[in-house]
Amino acid sequence: MSTGGSSTRGSSTEAFREAIAAAEELVRTAKFVKTEQDLAEGLDYLAGSIRASLQMAWSYQPDHPFLVNSTSQHTKMGLDNPDTVYYHANIRPDVTYVVRGRRGTTVDLSFQVLGGDYTPSSTPDGSTAFDDRELEIAPDGTFELSFGPAGAAGAAAHHVVLPESARMLAIREVYGDWAGEQRSSLTIHRADTLGQATPPLTTEGVDKRYAVAAKMLIGRIKTWFVFPEWFYLNEPVNTLTEPRPTPGGLSSQWSSVGHYDLQDDEAIVITVPRGEAPYLGFQLGTVWYTSLDYVGHQTSLNHAQAQVDPDGMIRIVVAEHDPGVANWVERIGHDRGYLQFRWQRLAKDPEDGPTMQVVKDADVASLLPFHEQNQVSAEQWRARIAARQTGVAQRMLG
Repeated sequence: MSTGGSSTRGSSTEAFREAIAAAEELVRTAKFVKTEQDLAEGLDYLAGSIRASLQMAWSYQPDHPFLVNSTSQHTKMGLDNPDTVYYHANIRPDVTYVVRGRRGTTVDLSFQVLGGDYTPSSTPDGSTAFDDRELEIAPDGTFELSFGPAGAAGAAAHHVVLPESARMLAIREVYGDWAGEQRSSLTIHRADTLGQATPPLTTEGVDKRYAVAAKMLIGRIKTWFVFPEWFYLNEPVNTLTEPRPTPGGLSSQWSSVGHYDLQDDEAIVITVPRGEAPYLGFQLGTVWYTSLDYVGHQTSLNHAQAQVDPDGMIRIVVAEHDPGVANWVERIGHDRGYLQFRWQRLAKDPEDGPTMQVVKDADVASLLPFHEQNQVSAEQWRARIAARQTGVAQRMLG
């Protein structure tokens, strides 16, 4: 069988293989790697970044776009929210794209037009951001909107004018009750190419995608190394900021952030008002600025999962060792990492943020005024973990 001369073309994957080696060196020599666990998680993070870079390069099809799960439990980045399903599609500012869907019952569905991607020196322009409250949703849950130039042919009744910088449409769907809420269905197409055949593959085109994936991989690793220094590490350790609008233009989202450094027998007790926000979420992050394992461990809590005390407060215990309470957020060996609160779909700015106190494990109960009601049995804890495992399995299908 003829190879069509491929044996003399050189290597299509050489640049990507070199990028993998360079990325591994960045991971192994990162200044925050201090333990075997840090390195193991870094190498796991590298694997997810390799997969994501290839996926991003091959999904770049602004002429025939489709929605891609850009971040998942296997391709983590940017302190990914365990409650969120992330989608994206590449777009061009000079043509029209139509998004159709059927709204599920999740807490939030938001849309954001990004001008490029995150880099080691900047965040993308995200000025065009809104959520489903701005859409006209039919009684059966269906909706349609479009993105493109002003006055474009084929535009929907709800049309978003794209800025010249537009390069990507990001969609986030946020869960509260992981088991009880239904995921939305979403599609995207370019108005003037729907029904047209896609062009055939060429070796030159494949070579280009490998080269793009190589650049994406290195850029991804370097970007998320520096991002925490902009927004987290400049704050005093073992503190949380006042709630503030989330950087990057996310619609209706506020955040409170921090980083921690604890001894093995130390815990953090965090108190936050439940409030009226439709969504309230808290999570821990690794030194790689990714979520901890949120499937087999309770390393995050949201408003539907957390126990609310009779006084309207949520009291969270971040600890290595089990304090025997429902709102234990597990460190699972991470003595250093990031803390993140998010509020979404707010009608007004949050008035009161979280407070936190570092204590010895033995003193945790003294800071829980409803400690007796907070306690859970081993069987109840297993049920909480089982709910997380089945919830993620259900929402990550497809």
